[in-house]
Amino acid sequence: MLSFLLNVVWFVLGGLLMGLGWWLAGIIAAITIVGIPWARACFVIGNYSFSPFGKEAVSRQELTGKLDFGTGPLGLIGNIIWFLIAGWWLAIGHLTSALACFISIIGIPFGIQHIKLALIALAPIGMQVVPVRR
Repeated sequence: MLSFLLNVVWFVLGGLLMGLGWWLAGIIAAITIVGIPWARACFVIGNYSFSPFGKEAVSRQELTGKLDFGTGPLGLIGNIIWFLIAGWWLAIGHLTSALACFISIIGIPFGIQHIKLALIALAPIGMQVVPVRR
């Protein structure tokens, strides 16, 4: 129940805007055809950006224990290309949103979540969103 309430407040106070930013990056990547692997990551992280509480993004390698297309050398190259083209823009958007959230005490958990998403924005290839393990 708490995750639901936090996600509703999050969505209204910045989650919608940043999630749409991720989706826009995904649409642009998909239009280029060669950007489809990045588009997939954008839509996964975009959905996570709409409601991040109660979920976490982890490396698929950490989750499965083995390398795959997105977590091996090709994933590293993909993340470097992503960082140069779009990753830093989304990271700046999340950091700006985090600073706005840190203005009030109530916004601190939201600011922390934006910082987590800013780090993911730098290298989203090979990430998987899963429920928080307790």
